[in-house]
Amino acid sequence: MQTIDTLINARWVIPVEPDGQTLDHHSIAVHGGKIVEVLPTANAAKKYRATETIDLPQHALIPGLVNAHTHSAMSLFRGLADDLPLMDWLNHHIWPAEAKWVSPDFVRDGTELAIAEMLKSGTTCFSDMYFFPDVTARVCHDAGMRACIGLIMIDFPSAWAQNADEYLHKGLKLHDELRNSELVSTAFAPHAPYTVSDTPFEKIRMYADELDIPVHMHVHETAHEVEAGMKQHGMRPLARLVNLGLVGPRLIAVHMTQLIPAEIELLAQANVSVVHCPESNLKLASGFCPVQALVKAGVNVALGTDGAASNNSLDMLEEMHLAALLAKGVSGDATAIPARMALRMATLNGAKALGIEARTGSLTAGKAADMTAIDLSTLSSQPVYDPVSQVVYATTREQVTDVWVNGKRLLADHHLTTLDEVALWDKAQAWRDKIQAE
Repeated sequence: MQTIDTLINARWVIPVEPDGQTLDHHSIAVHGGKIVEVLPTANAAKKYRATETIDLPQHALIPGLVNAHTHSAMSLFRGLADDLPLMDWLNHHIWPAEAKWVSPDFVRDGTELAIAEMLKSGTTCFSDMYFFPDVTARVCHDAGMRACIGLIMIDFPSAWAQNADEYLHKGLKLHDELRNSELVSTAFAPHAPYTVSDTPFEKIRMYADELDIPVHMHVHETAHEVEAGMKQHGMRPLARLVNLGLVGPRLIAVHMTQLIPAEIELLAQANVSVVHCPESNLKLASGFCPVQALVKAGVNVALGTDGAASNNSLDMLEEMHLAALLAKGVSGDATAIPARMALRMATLNGAKALGIEARTGSLTAGKAADMTAIDLSTLSSQPVYDPVSQVVYATTREQVTDVWVNGKRLLADHHLTTLDEVALWDKAQAWRDKIQAE
Protein backbone atom coordinates (compact mmCIF):
# COMPACT_ATOMS: atom_id res chain seq x y z
CA MET A 1 0.00 0.00 0.00
CA GLN A 2 1.13 3.52 -0.78
CA THR A 3 1.50 5.88 2.18
CA ILE A 4 -0.06 9.33 1.75
CA ASP A 5 -0.91 12.33 3.93
CA THR A 6 -4.69 12.44 3.52
CA LEU A 7 -7.48 10.36 2.06
CA ILE A 8 -10.87 12.05 1.68
CA ASN A 9 -13.87 9.81 1.02
CA ALA A 10 -16.85 11.72 -0.35
CA ARG A 11 -20.38 10.86 -1.45
CA TRP A 12 -19.81 12.85 -4.63
CA VAL A 13 -16.66 14.25 -6.22
CA ILE A 14 -17.25 16.96 -8.84
CA PRO A 15 -13.86 17.46 -10.49
CA VAL A 16 -14.98 20.14 -13.05
CA GLU A 17 -12.28 18.81 -15.37
CA PRO A 18 -13.06 16.82 -17.45
CA ASP A 19 -16.34 18.59 -17.99
CA GLY A 20 -19.60 16.87 -17.13
CA GLN A 21 -18.37 14.37 -14.55
CA THR A 22 -19.98 13.66 -11.19
CA LEU A 23 -18.27 10.77 -9.44
CA ASP A 24 -20.31 8.70 -6.97
CA HIS A 25 -18.59 7.38 -3.84
CA HIS A 26 -15.13 8.54 -4.84
CA SER A 27 -12.04 9.49 -2.89
CA ILE A 28 -9.19 11.93 -3.30
CA ALA A 29 -5.69 10.90 -2.27
CA VAL A 30 -3.49 13.83 -1.22
CA HIS A 31 0.23 13.90 -0.54
CA GLY A 32 2.70 16.76 -0.30
CA GLY A 33 -0.08 19.29 -0.88
CA LYS A 34 -1.05 17.79 -4.26
CA ILE A 35 -3.78 15.51 -5.54
CA VAL A 36 -2.27 12.09 -6.18
CA GLU A 37 -5.37 10.39 -7.53
CA VAL A 38 -9.17 10.57 -7.76
CA LEU A 39 -10.58 7.04 -7.57
CA PRO A 40 -13.52 4.96 -6.32
CA THR A 41 -13.62 4.75 -2.54
CA ALA A 42 -13.69 0.95 -2.62
CA ASN A 43 -10.36 0.97 -4.45
CA ALA A 44 -8.82 3.75 -2.37
CA ALA A 45 -9.01 1.75 0.86
CA LYS A 46 -7.00 -1.05 -0.76
CA LYS A 47 -4.42 1.17 -2.44
CA TYR A 48 -3.56 3.88 0.11
CA ARG A 49 -2.53 4.02 3.75
CA ALA A 50 -3.25 7.58 4.93
CA THR A 51 -1.98 9.47 7.95
CA GLU A 52 -5.44 11.06 8.10
CA THR A 53 -8.68 9.71 6.64
CA ILE A 54 -11.74 11.97 6.42
CA ASP A 55 -15.18 10.58 5.65
CA LEU A 56 -17.76 12.88 4.07
CA PRO A 57 -20.70 10.53 3.49
CA GLN A 58 -23.26 13.23 2.57
CA HIS A 59 -20.97 15.78 0.94
CA ALA A 60 -20.08 17.04 -2.50
CA LEU A 61 -16.37 17.69 -2.86
CA ILE A 62 -15.67 20.43 -5.41
CA PRO A 63 -12.57 22.41 -6.41
CA GLY A 64 -11.99 25.38 -4.12
CA LEU A 65 -13.84 28.43 -5.40
CA VAL A 66 -11.77 31.16 -7.09
CA ASN A 67 -12.83 34.74 -6.38
CA ALA A 68 -11.30 36.41 -9.42
CA HIS A 69 -11.86 40.00 -8.28
CA THR A 70 -12.05 41.56 -4.86
CA HIS A 71 -10.63 44.28 -2.63
CA SER A 72 -10.17 42.20 0.50
CA ALA A 73 -9.24 44.89 3.02
CA MET A 74 -12.42 46.79 2.17
CA SER A 75 -14.31 44.28 4.32
CA LEU A 76 -13.78 46.89 7.07
CA PHE A 77 -15.93 49.30 5.02
CA ARG A 78 -18.81 46.82 4.69
CA GLY A 79 -22.07 48.79 4.89
CA LEU A 80 -20.32 52.15 5.25
CA ALA A 81 -22.04 53.79 2.25
CA ASP A 82 -24.91 51.81 0.78
CA ASP A 83 -27.56 52.46 -1.88
CA LEU A 84 -25.51 54.88 -3.99
CA PRO A 85 -24.37 54.91 -7.64
CA LEU A 86 -20.73 54.05 -8.30
CA MET A 87 -19.18 57.49 -8.82
CA ASP A 88 -21.05 59.06 -5.89
CA TRP A 89 -20.08 56.06 -3.75
CA LEU A 90 -16.41 56.36 -4.78
CA ASN A 91 -15.92 60.14 -4.86
CA HIS A 92 -17.89 61.16 -1.80
CA HIS A 93 -17.58 58.18 0.52
CA ILE A 94 -15.05 55.44 -0.27
CA TRP A 95 -12.08 57.46 -1.52
CA PRO A 96 -12.31 59.95 1.39
CA ALA A 97 -12.56 57.05 3.87
CA GLU A 98 -9.55 55.37 2.28
CA ALA A 99 -7.53 58.59 2.43
CA LYS A 100 -8.22 58.78 6.15
CA TRP A 101 -8.02 55.16 7.27
CA VAL A 102 -5.99 52.97 4.91
CA SER A 103 -2.72 51.85 6.52
CA PRO A 104 -0.78 48.61 6.93
CA ASP A 105 -2.83 47.81 10.05
CA PHE A 106 -6.12 48.47 8.25
CA VAL A 107 -5.09 46.23 5.34
CA ARG A 108 -3.87 43.46 7.65
CA ASP A 109 -7.02 43.37 9.76
CA GLY A 110 -9.39 43.81 6.82
CA THR A 111 -7.68 41.09 4.79
CA GLU A 112 -7.73 38.63 7.70
CA LEU A 113 -11.46 39.27 8.10
CA ALA A 114 -11.99 38.77 4.36
CA ILE A 115 -9.99 35.54 4.22
CA ALA A 116 -11.96 34.14 7.15
CA GLU A 117 -15.24 34.93 5.38
CA MET A 118 -14.00 33.50 2.08
CA LEU A 119 -12.75 30.26 3.62
CA LYS A 120 -16.02 29.74 5.47
CA SER A 121 -17.89 30.07 2.17
CA GLY A 122 -15.63 27.72 0.20
CA THR A 123 -13.18 30.09 -1.51
CA THR A 124 -9.57 28.89 -1.66
CA CYS A 125 -8.08 31.56 -3.95
CA PHE A 126 -8.76 35.25 -4.52
CA SER A 127 -7.45 37.95 -6.82
CA ASP A 128 -6.91 41.16 -4.90
CA MET A 129 -6.61 44.80 -5.94
CA TYR A 130 -5.73 47.13 -3.08
CA PHE A 131 -3.14 49.27 -1.39
CA PHE A 132 -0.30 47.74 0.65
CA PRO A 133 -0.28 44.53 -1.39
CA ASP A 134 2.84 43.45 0.52
CA VAL A 135 0.74 43.27 3.69
CA THR A 136 -1.98 41.29 1.90
CA ALA A 137 0.63 38.82 0.66
CA ARG A 138 1.98 38.27 4.18
CA VAL A 139 -1.50 37.71 5.57
CA CYS A 140 -2.16 35.11 2.85
CA HIS A 141 1.06 33.26 3.65
CA ASP A 142 0.31 33.26 7.37
CA ALA A 143 -3.26 32.04 6.84
CA GLY A 144 -2.30 29.48 4.18
CA MET A 145 -4.56 31.12 1.59
CA ARG A 146 -3.91 31.12 -2.16
CA ALA A 147 -4.05 34.53 -3.86
CA CYS A 148 -3.09 36.56 -6.88
CA ILE A 149 -1.98 39.90 -5.46
CA GLY A 150 -2.57 43.01 -7.54
CA LEU A 151 0.35 45.40 -8.00
CA ILE A 152 -1.81 48.49 -7.73
CA MET A 153 -1.47 51.50 -10.05
CA ILE A 154 -3.52 54.69 -9.93
CA ASP A 155 -2.73 58.26 -10.96
CA PHE A 156 -3.34 59.88 -7.60
CA PRO A 157 -1.24 59.53 -4.42
CA SER A 158 -2.22 57.23 -1.58
CA ALA A 159 -0.78 55.94 1.68
CA TRP A 160 0.99 53.26 -0.39
CA ALA A 161 2.69 55.44 -3.05
CA GLN A 162 2.87 59.05 -4.17
CA ASN A 163 3.13 58.72 -7.96
CA ALA A 164 3.10 56.25 -10.83
CA ASP A 165 6.84 55.56 -10.64
CA GLU A 166 6.62 54.70 -6.94
CA TYR A 167 3.60 52.42 -7.49
CA LEU A 168 5.52 50.64 -10.23
CA HIS A 169 8.79 50.40 -8.28
CA LYS A 170 7.08 48.95 -5.21
CA GLY A 171 5.02 46.58 -7.33
CA LEU A 172 8.05 45.20 -9.16
CA LYS A 173 9.89 44.74 -5.87
CA LEU A 174 6.98 42.78 -4.43
CA HIS A 175 6.71 40.64 -7.56
CA ASP A 176 10.37 39.76 -7.19
CA GLU A 177 9.90 38.83 -3.53
CA LEU A 178 6.96 36.55 -4.34
CA ARG A 179 8.48 34.88 -7.40
CA ASN A 180 8.97 31.50 -5.74
CA SER A 181 5.86 31.43 -3.56
CA GLU A 182 3.67 28.33 -3.82
CA LEU A 183 0.61 30.21 -2.66
CA VAL A 184 0.86 33.81 -3.88
CA SER A 185 1.25 35.03 -7.46
CA THR A 186 1.04 38.58 -8.81
CA ALA A 187 -0.70 40.63 -11.48
CA PHE A 188 -0.39 44.26 -12.44
CA ALA A 189 -3.52 46.04 -11.19
CA PRO A 190 -4.11 49.44 -12.79
CA HIS A 191 -7.36 50.60 -11.25
CA ALA A 192 -9.28 51.60 -14.41
CA PRO A 193 -8.86 53.47 -17.70
CA TYR A 194 -10.33 56.62 -16.11
CA THR A 195 -7.80 56.66 -13.25
CA VAL A 196 -4.59 55.69 -15.08
CA SER A 197 -2.92 57.76 -17.79
CA ASP A 198 -1.14 56.55 -20.91
CA THR A 199 2.47 56.57 -19.71
CA PRO A 200 1.91 54.26 -16.70
CA PHE A 201 -0.16 51.98 -18.95
CA GLU A 202 2.69 51.78 -21.44
CA LYS A 203 5.13 50.81 -18.69
CA ILE A 204 2.74 48.20 -17.34
CA ARG A 205 2.38 46.68 -20.81
CA MET A 206 6.16 46.48 -21.18
CA TYR A 207 6.72 44.84 -17.79
CA ALA A 208 3.72 42.50 -18.12
CA ASP A 209 5.17 41.23 -21.39
CA GLU A 210 8.62 40.86 -19.84
CA LEU A 211 7.44 39.11 -16.66
CA ASP A 212 4.53 37.23 -18.27
CA ILE A 213 1.98 38.14 -15.59
CA PRO A 214 -1.67 39.27 -15.97
CA VAL A 215 -3.05 42.80 -16.02
CA HIS A 216 -6.13 43.00 -13.79
CA MET A 217 -8.35 46.08 -14.28
CA HIS A 218 -11.89 47.48 -14.00
CA VAL A 219 -13.06 48.06 -17.59
CA HIS A 220 -16.42 49.31 -18.93
CA GLU A 221 -17.98 49.10 -15.49
CA THR A 222 -20.61 51.80 -16.11
CA ALA A 223 -22.15 53.75 -18.98
CA HIS A 224 -20.73 56.91 -17.38
CA GLU A 225 -17.19 55.51 -17.67
CA VAL A 226 -17.67 54.85 -21.39
CA GLU A 227 -19.20 58.28 -22.02
CA ALA A 228 -16.39 60.02 -20.12
CA GLY A 229 -13.80 58.04 -22.08
CA MET A 230 -15.37 59.16 -25.34
CA LYS A 231 -15.26 62.80 -24.25
CA GLN A 232 -11.68 62.69 -22.94
CA HIS A 233 -10.01 60.42 -25.50
CA GLY A 234 -12.41 60.39 -28.44
CA MET A 235 -12.86 56.62 -28.13
CA ARG A 236 -14.36 53.97 -25.87
CA PRO A 237 -12.06 52.84 -23.04
CA LEU A 238 -11.58 49.37 -24.53
CA ALA A 239 -10.46 50.92 -27.83
CA ARG A 240 -7.93 53.03 -25.92
CA LEU A 241 -6.58 49.90 -24.26
CA VAL A 242 -6.26 48.29 -27.70
CA ASN A 243 -4.19 51.27 -28.87
CA LEU A 244 -1.99 50.93 -25.78
CA GLY A 245 -1.34 47.26 -26.54
CA LEU A 246 -3.06 45.98 -23.40
CA VAL A 247 -5.85 43.92 -24.97
CA GLY A 248 -4.56 40.37 -25.16
CA PRO A 249 -4.37 37.06 -23.28
CA ARG A 250 -2.93 38.70 -20.15
CA LEU A 251 -5.83 41.14 -19.69
CA ILE A 252 -8.34 40.37 -16.93
CA ALA A 253 -11.18 42.80 -17.66
CA VAL A 254 -13.48 43.18 -14.65
CA HIS A 255 -17.21 44.05 -14.83
CA MET A 256 -17.64 44.71 -18.58
CA THR A 257 -21.28 45.71 -18.30
CA GLN A 258 -21.10 48.03 -21.31
CA LEU A 259 -20.20 45.98 -24.39
CA ILE A 260 -21.25 46.13 -28.02
CA PRO A 261 -21.14 43.05 -30.31
CA ALA A 262 -17.89 44.10 -32.03
CA GLU A 263 -16.18 44.37 -28.64
CA ILE A 264 -17.33 40.89 -27.65
CA GLU A 265 -15.80 39.52 -30.82
CA LEU A 266 -12.61 41.47 -30.13
CA LEU A 267 -12.35 40.01 -26.63
CA ALA A 268 -12.78 36.49 -28.01
CA GLN A 269 -10.16 36.97 -30.71
CA ALA A 270 -7.68 38.49 -28.25
CA ASN A 271 -8.22 35.73 -25.62
CA VAL A 272 -9.11 38.26 -22.93
CA SER A 273 -10.62 36.95 -19.68
CA VAL A 274 -13.68 38.73 -18.27
CA VAL A 275 -14.58 38.70 -14.58
CA HIS A 276 -18.29 39.02 -13.94
CA CYS A 277 -19.32 40.53 -10.56
CA PRO A 278 -23.12 40.24 -10.66
CA GLU A 279 -24.01 41.19 -7.10
CA SER A 280 -21.86 44.33 -6.97
CA ASN A 281 -23.04 45.41 -10.43
CA LEU A 282 -26.65 45.04 -9.35
CA LYS A 283 -26.14 46.87 -6.06
CA LEU A 284 -24.41 49.84 -7.73
CA ALA A 285 -26.82 49.75 -10.70
CA SER A 286 -23.82 49.54 -13.02
CA GLY A 287 -25.49 47.41 -15.68
CA PHE A 288 -25.48 43.81 -16.88
CA CYS A 289 -22.50 41.91 -18.21
CA PRO A 290 -23.62 40.02 -21.37
CA VAL A 291 -22.37 36.70 -20.03
CA GLN A 292 -24.22 34.41 -22.41
CA ALA A 293 -22.96 36.30 -25.46
CA LEU A 294 -19.39 36.26 -24.10
CA VAL A 295 -19.48 32.53 -23.43
CA LYS A 296 -21.00 31.81 -26.84
CA ALA A 297 -18.20 33.83 -28.46
CA GLY A 298 -15.61 31.72 -26.62
CA VAL A 299 -14.51 34.27 -24.02
CA ASN A 300 -13.21 32.88 -20.72
CA VAL A 301 -15.65 34.27 -18.12
CA ALA A 302 -14.80 34.01 -14.41
CA LEU A 303 -16.62 35.26 -11.32
CA GLY A 304 -15.73 37.72 -8.57
CA THR A 305 -17.46 39.29 -5.62
CA ASP A 306 -15.85 42.74 -5.83
CA GLY A 307 -15.22 44.19 -2.37
CA ALA A 308 -17.47 43.75 0.65
CA ALA A 309 -18.06 47.51 0.62
CA SER A 310 -20.12 47.16 -2.57
CA ASN A 311 -21.56 43.65 -2.37
CA ASN A 312 -21.77 43.36 0.78
CA SER A 313 -20.41 39.82 1.12
CA LEU A 314 -17.57 37.72 -0.25
CA ASP A 315 -19.77 34.68 -0.81
CA MET A 316 -18.83 32.98 -4.08
CA LEU A 317 -21.60 30.39 -3.75
CA GLU A 318 -24.12 33.21 -3.85
CA GLU A 319 -22.24 34.87 -6.72
CA MET A 320 -22.36 31.62 -8.72
CA HIS A 321 -26.07 31.20 -8.02
CA LEU A 322 -26.85 34.79 -9.02
CA ALA A 323 -24.68 34.63 -12.16
CA ALA A 324 -26.59 31.61 -13.43
CA LEU A 325 -30.00 33.18 -12.75
CA LEU A 326 -29.09 36.63 -14.04
CA ALA A 327 -27.75 35.26 -17.33
CA LYS A 328 -31.12 33.60 -17.94
CA GLY A 329 -33.08 36.75 -17.10
CA VAL A 330 -30.91 39.10 -19.16
CA SER A 331 -30.78 36.83 -22.22
CA GLY A 332 -34.38 35.59 -22.03
CA ASP A 333 -32.99 32.07 -22.41
CA ALA A 334 -33.54 29.54 -19.60
CA THR A 335 -30.67 27.42 -20.95
CA ALA A 336 -28.11 30.23 -20.55
CA ILE A 337 -25.28 29.41 -18.10
CA PRO A 338 -26.40 26.00 -16.82
CA ALA A 339 -25.26 24.85 -13.38
CA ARG A 340 -22.09 23.12 -14.60
CA MET A 341 -20.99 26.22 -16.48
CA ALA A 342 -21.61 28.40 -13.43
CA LEU A 343 -19.46 26.07 -11.32
CA ARG A 344 -16.73 26.12 -13.95
CA MET A 345 -16.83 29.94 -14.00
CA ALA A 346 -16.34 29.94 -10.22
CA THR A 347 -13.42 27.50 -10.30
CA LEU A 348 -11.39 26.56 -13.39
CA ASN A 349 -12.25 29.68 -15.40
CA GLY A 350 -11.09 31.85 -12.51
CA ALA A 351 -7.82 29.96 -12.27
CA LYS A 352 -7.37 30.33 -16.04
CA ALA A 353 -7.95 34.09 -15.86
CA LEU A 354 -5.24 34.36 -13.19
CA GLY A 355 -2.83 32.21 -15.19
CA ILE A 356 -2.71 29.46 -12.55
CA GLU A 357 -4.97 26.81 -14.13
CA ALA A 358 -2.06 24.33 -14.20
CA ARG A 359 -1.91 24.64 -10.41
CA THR A 360 -5.54 24.84 -9.26
CA GLY A 361 -9.17 25.12 -10.39
CA SER A 362 -10.09 21.44 -10.81
CA LEU A 363 -9.73 18.17 -8.92
CA THR A 364 -7.20 16.43 -11.13
CA ALA A 365 -4.05 14.51 -10.32
CA GLY A 366 -0.97 16.70 -10.09
CA LYS A 367 -2.79 19.88 -9.14
CA ALA A 368 -2.73 21.47 -5.71
CA ALA A 369 -5.22 19.98 -3.27
CA ASP A 370 -7.48 23.06 -3.14
CA MET A 371 -10.88 21.60 -2.23
CA THR A 372 -14.22 22.52 -0.70
CA ALA A 373 -16.65 20.12 0.97
CA ILE A 374 -20.36 20.99 0.96
CA ASP A 375 -22.86 19.11 3.10
CA LEU A 376 -25.90 18.18 1.00
CA SER A 377 -27.71 16.37 3.81
CA THR A 378 -29.67 19.44 4.93
CA LEU A 379 -33.43 19.51 4.41
CA SER A 380 -33.07 22.51 2.09
CA SER A 381 -30.94 20.38 -0.25
CA GLN A 382 -33.30 17.40 -0.39
CA PRO A 383 -33.87 15.41 -2.47
CA VAL A 384 -30.61 15.27 -4.42
CA TYR A 385 -31.11 14.38 -8.08
CA ASP A 386 -28.09 16.25 -9.40
CA PRO A 387 -25.46 17.38 -6.88
CA VAL A 388 -24.11 20.04 -9.27
CA SER A 389 -27.54 21.66 -9.50
CA GLN A 390 -27.87 21.48 -5.73
CA VAL A 391 -24.51 23.19 -5.22
CA VAL A 392 -25.37 26.02 -7.62
CA TYR A 393 -29.09 26.55 -6.96
CA ALA A 394 -29.83 25.26 -3.45
CA THR A 395 -26.69 25.62 -1.33
CA THR A 396 -25.71 28.31 1.17
CA ARG A 397 -22.32 29.00 2.70
CA GLU A 398 -23.49 27.54 6.00
CA GLN A 399 -23.26 24.12 4.30
CA VAL A 400 -19.52 24.49 3.66
CA THR A 401 -17.89 22.27 6.28
CA ASP A 402 -14.27 21.77 5.22
CA VAL A 403 -11.77 23.58 3.03
CA TRP A 404 -8.24 22.63 2.00
CA VAL A 405 -5.61 24.83 0.35
CA ASN A 406 -2.46 23.14 -0.91
CA GLY A 407 -3.48 20.06 1.06
CA LYS A 408 -3.76 21.95 4.36
CA ARG A 409 -7.14 21.87 6.08
CA LEU A 410 -7.96 25.53 6.75
CA LEU A 411 -11.59 24.88 7.67
CA ALA A 412 -12.34 21.74 9.68
CA ASP A 413 -15.97 20.97 10.46
CA HIS A 414 -16.87 24.69 10.15
CA HIS A 415 -13.92 25.85 12.32
CA LEU A 416 -11.02 27.93 11.00
CA THR A 417 -7.63 26.38 11.79
CA THR A 418 -5.25 29.27 11.03
CA LEU A 419 -7.31 32.31 12.01
CA ASP A 420 -8.80 33.31 15.38
CA GLU A 421 -12.47 34.13 14.84
CA VAL A 422 -12.92 35.81 18.23
CA ALA A 423 -9.91 38.07 17.66
CA LEU A 424 -11.17 38.95 14.18
CA TRP A 425 -14.58 39.87 15.60
CA ASP A 426 -12.97 42.11 18.22
CA LYS A 427 -10.79 43.86 15.61
CA ALA A 428 -13.78 44.47 13.34
CA GLN A 429 -15.71 46.09 16.19
CA ALA A 430 -12.71 48.27 17.10
CA TRP A 431 -12.42 49.52 13.52
CA ARG A 432 -16.17 50.14 13.35
CA ASP A 433 -16.06 52.21 16.52
CA LYS A 434 -13.07 54.23 15.31
CA ILE A 435 -14.46 54.93 11.83
CA GLN A 436 -17.96 55.66 13.09
CA ALA A 437 -16.66 58.13 15.68
CA GLU A 438 -15.28 60.45 12.98
